[in-house]
Amino acid sequence: MFWNDLRKALVTAVLSFVMLASLGAAPLGAAESMDIRSSCWASSSLSDDLVTVVHSPGRWTCGDRIYSLEGERTLLRFEIGPHDVPPQYLFSRRSALAAVHLLAIDRDGAMRQTSLSADELRSALHGGYFKASLPGVTSDTLQVVVAFDLPTHQMTLERAYLSPSDIALGSDLLRSLLPLAILAGMLSMPLIFNAAFYRILREPFVLWHSMLTVSLLLTILISSGLAVILFDPPAMTLSWMTTVIFGLTVASGAMFTHSFIEAGRMHPLLRQALLCCAAWAMFLSTAHAAFPFAGRSIQSTVYTAAFAPVVVIFILSVADALRRGSRAAKFQAVGYTPMILAGLVRLVTGVVPGLQSNDAMLLFYVGCACEVLFTALGVADRFMTIKRERDHARFEADMLERLSERDALTGLLNRRAIEQNFEKFRAEGYRTLAVLDLDHFKAINDAHGHVVGDAVLKAVAEALQADPQVHAFRLGGEEFVLLVRGEDPQARAERRRQAISAIVANAVPGLGRPVTASMGMTDTSPNADAEFAELYEQADRLLYNAKLAGRNRAEIALMQGSKNDVDPVFDAVARRCGRI
Repeated sequence: MFWNDLRKALVTAVLSFVMLASLGAAPLGAAESMDIRSSCWASSSLSDDLVTVVHSPGRWTCGDRIYSLEGERTLLRFEIGPHDVPPQYLFSRRSALAAVHLLAIDRDGAMRQTSLSADELRSALHGGYFKASLPGVTSDTLQVVVAFDLPTHQMTLERAYLSPSDIALGSDLLRSLLPLAILAGMLSMPLIFNAAFYRILREPFVLWHSMLTVSLLLTILISSGLAVILFDPPAMTLSWMTTVIFGLTVASGAMFTHSFIEAGRMHPLLRQALLCCAAWAMFLSTAHAAFPFAGRSIQSTVYTAAFAPVVVIFILSVADALRRGSRAAKFQAVGYTPMILAGLVRLVTGVVPGLQSNDAMLLFYVGCACEVLFTALGVADRFMTIKRERDHARFEADMLERLSERDALTGLLNRRAIEQNFEKFRAEGYRTLAVLDLDHFKAINDAHGHVVGDAVLKAVAEALQADPQVHAFRLGGEEFVLLVRGEDPQARAERRRQAISAIVANAVPGLGRPVTASMGMTDTSPNADAEFAELYEQADRLLYNAKLAGRNRAEIALMQGSKNDVDPVFDAVARRCGRI
């Protein structure tokens, strides 16, 4: 029932997200017709005079949007047409840089300039972008030049554009962000389920799946406009946070796969390689975030390429697990396919020369939805599988425990059962203990053989049959013990002793003489706390007395006080039940 409800809830949530995403995709795209993209670019050193570079036609490259990070400073030129709405803002993708310089050049040569350090750049509501106000662009402005000091990623140059207005926090924006808010809510669902699962099964893959879910949730918040709406951090803060959280996502995904795939369903070397992938991903992302300018011109490309082995090992691990019949890998293969595709798009476009970088965010969001559905279903399925396995193991253990407390021949409880559970029996009111021993049983074995002797013991067990007021035990050989409670427990035990002769004679005919038993019985008072060994010793002594008195009889005594008394006082033989 729970499994079906979980599956329906997750499927409904994913379908709702897809529907909302299709409804919310248009508003932001409607304004793109007024955006202005760069037409030319140039590069220079930081020591070069900016105005001189702007007025040097030979340094500009036009029509080629394959930018280079070799220079310390990269300039983009935006042509303002006579019919263009004057832009007021620069937008570009977040990545580490030192500063941004903005120049507005009018048709008469007048120039206005403003500069912003990296720390002064604000995050845009357009997810993953920063923004900067342009210096007084008017209808007379002919060009806008933007200079990036120490840019670290091609995407900052490729995605830069000018816009006549900032993105307002209005109904259109909220409508476009609604699918992402729904997706963030969906990512919270597995956390609730995982909390319930982990309370029952302390499996590490539940924790790693929670970590993966949290990292995906943070990625959505930071890469979209949701983070800006909620706490509006500086653009460069979100930039390094994006890098670190990406590494955390890859690392937690690798650890989840390492612990989620069943034992024996993945090659040991691949399972070990996943641990290395997790450590490698965290090292890469932390180093890249902490030292973004160390190898600036090639660092982003090297950083992206360094994740290629991680993608390969992950694909090989899931494929090997599927080949070995892993049920868990089936959920991962389906759930992670969009994520792997998004990773491959980022890898290829970030490494292959001549291709514009593409972060495949839409595919990433679809991958998040699939991760929510299929890996959560996989965790629930694994939970149910492990629960069934543990329940079965616990059932088998209980069965073995019960079998270990049973006498194999007679089916009665054995010495282990009474010794381990005596306190519980006494708490349930079983305060009368009787020890029985068959009279002249050795003679039966000698005369008729052990097969007949075993048949006699089985018949005796039938005579001592247990009921809600009586527990019967075989301690070994021909010795039996009864624990009795209720009204007149001595009479209950005595009736069973006397029934032995008739039941054995009926079950094992031809013995030539009746089979009888002698019995010693002690009855503790309700407030007594005597232990089994103490009661057994007293009853065994009474049994010995019954044997000396001629056998086929019972000796009964009441034990007074408790084991804490210095000299426990026993009633003298209170009753002697002879042959009836």
